[in-house]
Amino acid sequence: MTLPNSAHIAIIDDDPSVRHSLRMLLETRNLRISEFERAHDFLQQADPVEFQCLLIDVRIPEMNGLELFDELLRKSKLQNNYLPPVIFLSGHGDIPLVVRVLRQGAVDFLEKPADHRSLIDAINRALESDEKSRLHFFEQAQILNEIAELTQRERMVLTEIVAGYLGKQIADHLSISPKTVEAHRLHICQKLKVRTSMELAAKLRDIPPSLWQQT
Repeated sequence: MTLPNSAHIAIIDDDPSVRHSLRMLLETRNLRISEFERAHDFLQQADPVEFQCLLIDVRIPEMNGLELFDELLRKSKLQNNYLPPVIFLSGHGDIPLVVRVLRQGAVDFLEKPADHRSLIDAINRALESDEKSRLHFFEQAQILNEIAELTQRERMVLTEIVAGYLGKQIADHLSISPKTVEAHRLHICQKLKVRTSMELAAKLRDIPPSLWQQT
């Protein structure tokens, strides 16, 4: 199976023999590999967005793999940063554990020693997921940057437009004149690089108003 040549994979595992084995396997697929012995090493030395997939051992000493995942999720939400797909590796199968990490967003959970085909298949799925998710994340980030250029009043008008209200209704809701609504609408469309309210609504289809109301 062919994997993307430019993909960068992080391996977080305290066992040097496991890291070496994984590196040898994945480098034969032309993947770039970075190794980390401890969770703290990864947190201090790496930026998750640089990787297309994270391979994390569950039973890392000190901060374990689950605690690392929790911390990565917390930071990504707090800082609105992209978190690439995570695959967990564990020598101990545990159904409740598998269910938990998959519900939290991990893309796979493999028991050690994972056979080569299963591991490569899992990484391939992770890389496909990363390509789509990364593009979607940064497209949304760009839109939010554009929205950040709006005034507070323009954001209020934007919320009304996306909710489907007409100009006169928006004017009544915000206690402003219809001409002022149209002026705001024009500025909003210019700043968000669209021509019509329909294009505006389509562009913001996947972005909850709560995100731009708090920017």
